[in-house]
Amino acid sequence: MFVAWRDMRFATGRFVLIGAVVALITLLVGFLSGLTAGLANQNISAITGLGASSIVLAAPSDGEQATFADSAIDADAATTWAAVPGVDGVQELGISQTRMTTDDARTSVALFGISGDAVVPADGTVRLSRTAAEALHVSRGDTVSIGGSELEVGSVVNDQWYSHTPVVWTSLSEWRSLQAAQGSTGDGATALAVTGNPSADAVTGAEQATGTVSKDVLSSLLAIGSFRSEIGSLLLMVAMLFGISALVIGAFFTVWTMQRAGDVAILKALGATTRRLSLDALGQALVLLVLGVGLGIGITAALGSAAGTALPFVLSPLTTLVPGAIMIALGLIGAAFALRSILSADPLTALGGNR
Repeated sequence: MFVAWRDMRFATGRFVLIGAVVALITLLVGFLSGLTAGLANQNISAITGLGASSIVLAAPSDGEQATFADSAIDADAATTWAAVPGVDGVQELGISQTRMTTDDARTSVALFGISGDAVVPADGTVRLSRTAAEALHVSRGDTVSIGGSELEVGSVVNDQWYSHTPVVWTSLSEWRSLQAAQGSTGDGATALAVTGNPSADAVTGAEQATGTVSKDVLSSLLAIGSFRSEIGSLLLMVAMLFGISALVIGAFFTVWTMQRAGDVAILKALGATTRRLSLDALGQALVLLVLGVGLGIGITAALGSAAGTALPFVLSPLTTLVPGAIMIALGLIGAAFALRSILSADPLTALGGNR
């Protein structure tokens, strides 16, 4: 690394410029990753927070995607699933989008009714996500209204989200009463949250007997329409940014290596091996990438912490360190493609053999 260190000290401006570009690309990738995770969390956190092994939805028509919006499961189906060997428990889950009001405020909420949970709110009460409670300016003991029905706030808990709306929890019986007050009928639910590890044959039998489909929790998230439409586009943008970063960084290192062709030829004429010259160039690129990516991650963390209250931004190793590691790997791949001028450098060039 002797030549690489001297090169970085001599051409400081060039390395600062390349490092700044790497940092900015890392900032862009990291911030978009944090926003992607934040938007995803505002779609799915109530479902992933159920602690279920699988989610059971009503089977869709042929060729269609099962969705929470179109799912309706009757009480008999819940009984059948509870009797499946290997199933430890079944919770009926009712989901609806509605509006919650007080005397001076209103907000849209996702109303979740659940059965068989030790912390299910008592009939006539609701458990509010913090965002919903703040929007309505209420706390424990206050009264809220859904469709003209008055309910008492039993507790306020950390935010849980479904389809970009804060979740409020009721008992399943209360949820059914609220649905009936708005014109819906029936004693069923939207989905079943199943815990346990039944065999594949047992699951298939229960699906056929009840007209339902069972999905693991991760797969069931695609049944949320807003999540399915958003996550594909955002992940494609992140992937394209990674590809662009590899091309940009590779182009920088290609130009930089071409400018050193004469120096490389002299070193070869003095006896330096191609392997050592390649490691020298890659080591130089690694130092620059680590510094640039580290700066980008630091700025991302600072901006993410500041924006966390105003934007749906998730600051975690998955949105900072992982994109940073991928950036370094892609940068080294781009730098490796730039080594062609080193591998093909002719020592005769340094000795005037081209004249």
